Amino acid sequence: MNTLWQNYKAPIVAAVALLIVLLSSVIMVPEEEQAVVLRFGEPVRVINRYRPNVAYGSTGAGLSLRIPFAERVMRIDKRLLSLDMQPQQVLSTDQLRLNVDAYARFRVIDPVKMVRTAGSPERVQEQLEPILTSVLRQELGKRTFRSLLTAERGQAMENIRRGLDNEAREYGAQIVDVRIKRADLPEGALESAFSRMQAAREQESTTIRAQGQKQAQITRADAEAQAAKTYADSFGKDPQFYDFYRAMQSYDYAFAEGEAGTTIVLSPDNSYLKEFKGP
Repeated sequence: MNTLWQNYKAPIVAAVALLIVLLSSVIMVPEEEQAVVLRFGEPVRVINRYRPNVAYGSTGAGLSLRIPFAERVMRIDKRLLSLDMQPQQVLSTDQLRLNVDAYARFRVIDPVKMVRTAGSPERVQEQLEPILTSVLRQELGKRTFRSLLTAERGQAMENIRRGLDNEAREYGAQIVDVRIKRADLPEGALESAFSRMQAAREQESTTIRAQGQKQAQITRADAEAQAAKTYADSFGKDPQFYDFYRAMQSYDYAFAEGEAGTTIVLSPDNSYLKEFKGP
């Protein structure tokens, strides 16, 4: 063995070195990754680049070659990546401060541009997080808290996604979706909002009640005026009936038994009792 090593030392070392070089020149790129080959720090090509609607097996994944020591590989996930925003306070148009917790889903669609502008997907996330916060504040600041509980919330999310996507394209990324995980009122604000809503409802109730009373008075006055007109028309046609009617009203008031049990003594031929005498 020693003789063999002494006789073939140089070829063995050369073969081992060649094997190491060959192994270091071969790279394996799986389906879920895209690889940017950097030659002395400059992107020169992309292996298994993201292409939408391309079936597995036709994407370019698998074994590939690179120049050892001169080229290095940066691996970038082709799948959706998550961008979580720190909880923020947003002031709505109805002057309510909301604690908003949101997130976005994005993917890298131009890895070369991403490497040149950001350097890595982690840096892309760092760059996009304050942009997401700014876009979300601007959009939700145009809306009321109540609108976030209706179908308008979907439109707001789409507007935020488009605004964030315009910025993400500068980093070679695409924003696929934006969602709000929570949008709550700060502690103690719920009771304050309820008190304001209760006061508003009570004020509305008072207004409706006053309008009802006003309308009732108008209706009653119209009815009394119509009744007076009807009485006047009927009394004008028959003065004797008017005298009889007024006498009956007077008898009803004078002879009705009151709380004190009042007694009236009159002579039979008193003119006040003429309606009792008959025709």
